[in-house]
Amino acid sequence: MSGIKQDMPPPGGFRPINFKRVPAVSVFGTFALFGGYVGMTAGALFLYYKNLESITKRELEVKGATLALYPMLLAERDRAMLKQLRINREEERELMKNVPGWKVGTWYGEPIILGGDPDKYICPTISEFYVHSSYKDVKKRAELSLWL
Repeated sequence: MSGIKQDMPPPGGFRPINFKRVPAVSVFGTFALFGGYVGMTAGALFLYYKNLESITKRELEVKGATLALYPMLLAERDRAMLKQLRINREEERELMKNVPGWKVGTWYGEPIILGGDPDKYICPTISEFYVHSSYKDVKKRAELSLWL
């Protein structure tokens, strides 16, 4: 038993345990923190309004382009519609050429246009517009219009 040495405290004992509150070191004071908050908020508001201004300019440009192109797009739509109506009329003429007394654009002699005014344009219904088209084309167009 003489070879075993017990671990004992150092001579004079251990140092006292420091249990007092140690305050954190303050890097910035109250006014510096408040000033930093105000500065960051002012910078963020400045960037927000600059971004808002940019978005407003972009939207104005898009709106101007839309207003400039809209008449042309309407004219193209109307041109395509009249082209299809002409194709429908020629198809009707070809289909009904063997029917005696058939006039194109009438239903057994009665004008299709209401009021009898041939100068007044009445937009045809979808079924009238696609009357000579294949079902596949009509279905494709109908499904396409759902996505627009």
